[in-house]
Amino acid sequence: MELLGYLKRQRLLVLVLIGIIVVFAAVFSLYDLPLEAIGYAAALCFALGAGVFVLGFCRFRSRHRELLQLMKRTEEPVLPLPPAGDLLEEDYQALLTAVAAQRTRLLARERDKLEDMTDYYTLWAHQIKTPIAAASLLLQENPPPREPLEAELLKISQYVEMVLGYLRLDSASTDYVFQDTDLNALVRQAVRKFARLFILKHITLDFQELHRTVLTDGKWLSFVVEQLLSNALKYTPAGGTVRIYGDGETLVIADTGIGIREEDLPRIFEKGFTGYNGRAGQKSTGIGLYLCRRVSEQLHHDLTIVSRPGQGTIARLDLSRKKRTME
Repeated sequence: MELLGYLKRQRLLVLVLIGIIVVFAAVFSLYDLPLEAIGYAAALCFALGAGVFVLGFCRFRSRHRELLQLMKRTEEPVLPLPPAGDLLEEDYQALLTAVAAQRTRLLARERDKLEDMTDYYTLWAHQIKTPIAAASLLLQENPPPREPLEAELLKISQYVEMVLGYLRLDSASTDYVFQDTDLNALVRQAVRKFARLFILKHITLDFQELHRTVLTDGKWLSFVVEQLLSNALKYTPAGGTVRIYGDGETLVIADTGIGIREEDLPRIFEKGFTGYNGRAGQKSTGIGLYLCRRVSEQLHHDLTIVSRPGQGTIARLDLSRKKRTME
């Protein structure tokens, strides 16, 4: 196999040598030179060629076996490649090193993604147990109270939508369809979805009509609005108020909840960051605002949040953006 492989590698050179021999033989025969001279010259050429062939084959076999040994060590981050024999081998080794480095980066990235996803799902599983347990307790009552049960089911639905958004956001198949969207209808739909929680927590809704359309992806903008509204309800105590209104081209969702500490504000959009208030009540997965910021960036909207502990939080979603070709 090794000899056959070497012959294939040197086939062009072999053909050239055969051609040279034929040319020399033809020239010698045309000039009627003695056969002994032709034979002696041919023997010398053959001996020289055989020596070069054997030397080249030995180097070829040694390199081949060395590479076979390296193939068994492909799991190592850095392979000790043999010294390059020529410029072409240097190019191949440089290419192999670049591919290996890219592979290492991709593996590290995938490992980080897997660790992040595992951490998130672990936290998500613990968080979703709370409304499931609450719903189970409510079902033990006779008859089960309808409105509190619906509220717990809504929380479960929110957790499910959040994890689906987390999966879809980085999916290669995720596409955004930008079209003129009725902002008032979109916000009203979100408010209706959380109507039970407003009633159960005795939270007042102050909603001012939003007479405008916005060029955006309605499905993903609804996701952001629902997450912001869910946070406002989650951290606003009974008897509080949630306000929804427009400020120029900015949608504002303000609450009178527990607020966010000043030292936590710079990190609220980081993945997995829950802050003091989120940890205190074990209410937060640390993923909602991270997803809101990521989606807002994809939609070319700007999301900012200001807050004061004990006074409430104001989320401002700037919907102004350059016009794009509608799809």
